[in-house]
Amino acid sequence: MYLHIGQNEILPDRRIIGIFDLDKCSYGKRTREYLAAAEQEGVVLDISGEIPKSFVVCDHPYHRQIVYLSQLNSTTLQKRAESAELEL
Repeated sequence: MYLHIGQNEILPDRRIIGIFDLDKCSYGKRTREYLAAAEQEGVVLDISGEIPKSFVVCDHPYHRQIVYLSQLNSTTLQKRAESAELEL
């Protein structure tokens, strides 16, 4: 199955490691350090087109991980992922 995470970006669900709320998670020191390191490695893709509300961590065949910044709320992405699982 696939998950539409905003704009024109669709990800295979088997590659998704986690979906996180950017507002809630960005308070944590380790999360800030993780996102800063990912930014320095060049593996953060901002697909939000506006202020991002969530980030999706995925594995990638050419990188250790890749981080997508999405304008969609993490709850919306979670509901989309769960509804896709029900359609099997």
